Amino acid sequence: MTYAVIRTGGKQYRVTPNATLAVEKLDAAPGTTITFNDVLCVATEAGLTIGAPTVAGASVTAEVVAQNRGDKVLIFKKRRRQNSRRKNGHRQHQTVLKIATISAA
Repeated sequence: MTYAVIRTGGKQYRVTPNATLAVEKLDAAPGTTITFNDVLCVATEAGLTIGAPTVAGASVTAEVVAQNRGDKVLIFKKRRRQNSRRKNGHRQHQTVLKIATISAA
């Protein structure tokens, strides 16, 4: 099983080839290819390589499928016994990626 752990948008994601992944919004149009060089860990048939902090020469390429918005996150604040309530919410922008290749160098 080949997989890698990449870091983008302040979060870490475990990716495999041909997987679809929704990440924080990236500035890229649908159909373009993005290369991630911030690879923290790569697992191949030969074994596991863990970077300190990143794996030298490793990269992950992905194709941008779509730019959309995630599910709505509701923020509900209530002050008890004071008849005070406030409901708010937002939808986070995200980029949908399809992982193409993982190269371990």
